[in-house]
Amino acid sequence: MNLTDAQIGKEYSITEIATKDEELDAFLFTLGCYSGEPVTVISRRKGGCVVSIKDGRYNMDNQLASAILLRE
Repeated sequence: MNLTDAQIGKEYSITEIATKDEELDAFLFTLGCYSGEPVTVISRRKGGCVVSIKDGRYNMDNQLASAILLRE
């Protein structure tokens, strides 16, 4: 399952970041988005979603959200 399939308000654990872009991987890591970290979808927008990672809230488009793989 990826972040675009996640239910709003439910906490998930990140299992993998599935990108081949090292710069994007590094950026997500600085946000606290890496394997084992909890993430919650706060709301959905037309082109993406708002997520809570650590102490921050971030708006992600659907392409980026689909690269973040989760487990319950």
